[in-house]
Amino acid sequence: MTRPRRRLRLPVDPYILALLGMVVLATLLPARGVAAEAASGASTVVVGLLFFLYGAKLSTREALDGVRHWRLHTTVLACTFVVFPLLGLAARGLVPWLLTPALYGGFLFLCLVPSTIQSSIAFTSMAKGNVPAAICAGSFSSLLGMVLTPLLAVVLLGSSGGGFSADSALKIALQLLVPFLAGQLLRRWIGGFLARHRRIIGFVDRGSILLVVYTAFSQGVVAGIWQQVTWPRLLALLAAEAVLLAVMLSLTWYGAARMGFGRADRIAIQFAGSKKSLAAGLPMATVLFASHASLAVLPLMLFHQMQLMVCAVIAKRRSRDPEAAAELVPVAGPGAA
Repeated sequence: MTRPRRRLRLPVDPYILALLGMVVLATLLPARGVAAEAASGASTVVVGLLFFLYGAKLSTREALDGVRHWRLHTTVLACTFVVFPLLGLAARGLVPWLLTPALYGGFLFLCLVPSTIQSSIAFTSMAKGNVPAAICAGSFSSLLGMVLTPLLAVVLLGSSGGGFSADSALKIALQLLVPFLAGQLLRRWIGGFLARHRRIIGFVDRGSILLVVYTAFSQGVVAGIWQQVTWPRLLALLAAEAVLLAVMLSLTWYGAARMGFGRADRIAIQFAGSKKSLAAGLPMATVLFASHASLAVLPLMLFHQMQLMVCAVIAKRRSRDPEAAAELVPVAGPGAA
């Protein structure tokens, strides 16, 4: 009797397929003229609403309680806003023989984006790591990213980013940080309602990103993006991002071990310190890169899908590690090795 063959199931997020669908839609039916202005305005409003809801959802008390894990959080923040940017700057040597200046700008930008929250938590939980630490680390990274990402972009990308200036950083603050702070102020009155209706945040979250992708790529298609990016260049970009992800996954895992962190904390550091947030990066790119946003977000979109697929495999392997059953997941402090 023959055993039924097991189907190989790739960890492809259906939402990524929806994002790719927006790229295809923008390629076939790009928004032009009045439609483009309407899409851009709607995108700005929805992104502001998204960060308002983020602010109303995040518990200030939970964030403050997580400060005691300072060694772990400092390590994750250093990976996100120091090591990643340094690697991005080192990739400057790939221009122009491997990456075009425009693609390199997007590659460097993805290195400046904050870490994710949802996927870091999900993979840390799957691998039986320190979930509370992953929650706080992702939250801190997202909060600081609203300030650090624009500032780093102004310093490191300069005029090559398509119009970076102090005015661009101010626009980021007005579009993202101010709505977030407003949400924090009103959390006392609307936080309970949002907690009971989490689908509202999920709908606005995913819907706003889809709209931003369509708007950005519509502008790119009108400007001739697909004439600027050839298949060899696209494959070269994927190869560079694969090396970047491999280096960060190795540094976060083995570096955390050398620093004396226990297994559960190493898992949280690896997943929170090696990721980049598509949700935070896309709105910032549309403001900072303006008409060049389509080329800027392309590296981030590719890296996002790559990190999901690779980390899903790693998390499953970590969950079967014999150490997972032997070590108790710490709830406080960095833990001993």
